[in-house]
Amino acid sequence: MADDSPDPTEDARNEWDPESYDDDTGFVHEYGGSVVESLDPRPGEAVLDLGCGTGHLTADIAERVGDSGVAVGVDASTEMVERARETYPNLRFAVADAREYAPDRSFDAAFSNAALHWIPRDDQPAVAERVAALLEPGGRFVAELGGSGNVSAVVDATLAELRERGHEVEHPWYFPTVGEHAAALEAAGFEVRLARLFDRPTELDGGPEGLANWLDVFGDSLFAGLDESERAAAVSAVEDRLRDDLFDADTGTWTADYRRLRFVAVRE
Repeated sequence: MADDSPDPTEDARNEWDPESYDDDTGFVHEYGGSVVESLDPRPGEAVLDLGCGTGHLTADIAERVGDSGVAVGVDASTEMVERARETYPNLRFAVADAREYAPDRSFDAAFSNAALHWIPRDDQPAVAERVAALLEPGGRFVAELGGSGNVSAVVDATLAELRERGHEVEHPWYFPTVGEHAAALEAAGFEVRLARLFDRPTELDGGPEGLANWLDVFGDSLFAGLDESERAAAVSAVEDRLRDDLFDADTGTWTADYRRLRFVAVRE
C-alpha cells in the first residue's frame, strides 16, 4: 500500500478557501477577541498579527493602536491574505512564512490566534526565535493555539475511520503541553508570564452540517489520499462515530472538544 500520509515538512498543510473559512468557522475570530483582550494593544504600538487569516483580528488590533500605531497581518496563505486586503484595504497584510518573516521594522508586540498549531513541531523553535528577533526588548508575545488533547475525539475518530479504509494518516497538528511550548519560548529568550491549558467546548457553525463543514475547512491533509466520493463517505462515517458524544439532536448542533493553550511571554 502506498504511503499517502502528509509530509510534515510541507508548508502547504491545508488548502484555504477564505469564503468557507469565514462562513463556516466564524467562531475562530469570535473566540480570538478574548486573546486580543489579553494582548491589550495600546495606542501608538506596532503589533504583528502572525497567522492573520482573513484579517478580522488584525482590524481589531489596528483600531486599538490607532492612527499613531501600526498593525501588520501576515499569513502563509495567499488566498487568505488576498481576502484580508479586499476586506480591509487600508490595513497592511503580507504573505509570509512565520519561520522566515523579516520585515524592515521591529514590533512592540506579537499576536497569534489559532495559527501556531499549523506549524510542524520541529519548526516551533524557529518561530519563537523569529518572533523574538522582531520584538523590541520587553516586547510581548500573546497567543492562543490548540493545546494537548485538542479535538482529540474528532481526530481519533477520523484517523480510525481512515485506517479502516486503508489510509495511514499522521496527526496533522501541533498540540503541545504547557511545558513543551513554554520550553520553546524560554529557549528563544522569552520569559513566560502566563501559560494556561483549558477546555473550551465549541459549538460548530452550520447546524447538522457543522462537523462536515469543519472537516472540509481544516481537514485537507487528513483526506489527501481520498477521491471526492470516498472522502464524502469517510466524513459521513466519522459523523456516525461521533454522533452520540458530540451531536445534540434537540438543537441540531455539533460541539467539538476544543482545548486551548494561551500564553503571554515577554522578550528578555
